[in-house]
Amino acid sequence: MDMLRRLGEADINRRKILTGTAYSVAAAALPLGTAQAAEAQQRAAITGRAGRAEIDTVRHMLRAFTAIDERQGGQHGRSAVVQYLRSDVTSLARARFATQAEHADALSVTAAMTYLAGWKAYDASEHGLAQRYYLQALALTREAGNPLHEAFTLRIIAHNGMDIDRPEHTLNLADAALSRARSAGPGLLSLFVIARARALACAGRGAEAVAEVRRAQDLALRGDGEELPYWAALWGTPRAAVASHTAKVFRSLRDHANAEKHYAQSAKSYGRLGDGRARITALSIASQGSEQAEQGHLELACGTWGRALNLFAGVHSDRAAKQVAGIRRRLRTFERRGVVAAAALDEQTRAWQAAHA
Repeated sequence: MDMLRRLGEADINRRKILTGTAYSVAAAALPLGTAQAAEAQQRAAITGRAGRAEIDTVRHMLRAFTAIDERQGGQHGRSAVVQYLRSDVTSLARARFATQAEHADALSVTAAMTYLAGWKAYDASEHGLAQRYYLQALALTREAGNPLHEAFTLRIIAHNGMDIDRPEHTLNLADAALSRARSAGPGLLSLFVIARARALACAGRGAEAVAEVRRAQDLALRGDGEELPYWAALWGTPRAAVASHTAKVFRSLRDHANAEKHYAQSAKSYGRLGDGRARITALSIASQGSEQAEQGHLELACGTWGRALNLFAGVHSDRAAKQVAGIRRRLRTFERRGVVAAAALDEQTRAWQAAHA
């Protein structure tokens, strides 16, 4: 818990020694080793008592913080999440419990809150800090003795490497996650299979990647309506996640038509969950527009990007800002090529950037 507290303190105080640390390829391989994180061996003295009520309170706060993050972006409530993690949540994980099962649940919810802090760092493009949060979350799931939650966190670490174009260990991480998830129901299992598909695509193994995409899609359909563990259910349905990552598989394979199709499906799936998924819906639509542009459908891309910009209103996220900046760069090229819709959309992107500066 001491390392988690130090991470949180550095995050809140914006200490560059940690918040500005680069993503480490070597550290990405640490979960593949046999040694457990030193966290488990260096726990501070256990103090205080807690029980099911305190665990449920943290779960409730986790749901609330995640909902804000999904709706308004990672920079909304970030300091509040980190402060809550380093005080109330770490104290809960160090408390005494009546049963081992309650203690394990406390460690698991602490891992989920730690992941949320890491996700917010990732959404701010602080990738080294995000990686360190994720590794702490992994150590907590292992200490909790929860193989499925451990697998879910390994999957997160794999996706993180692919999302920032550092895929060196991601296939091994995805395989390790899948090997721990054999007891999962079909919906949850689909999340691990699609992670492996992405990793295969990044490794240049396109045929295998597409085969895994088909398997993940089938599992997601069979698992429709499945009750997921709370730490997975927070982030939407398996069908929406599989569609999103399928699009990324095809984008890696430079199959822009299929990438466009699945980004559209992802946006539709997340959109069905309500306006609480504004960021991921908008990011999916923006990526759909980019795939349309890659195919030369410039007017269509402008219309799609306009829809994304409307959804980005009020979203404070570095990923959103980078999407909008990328759209604006491409619009300048479109204007030189005489695309009528580009000029009006460029003004809309400029206004968004000014409002979110």
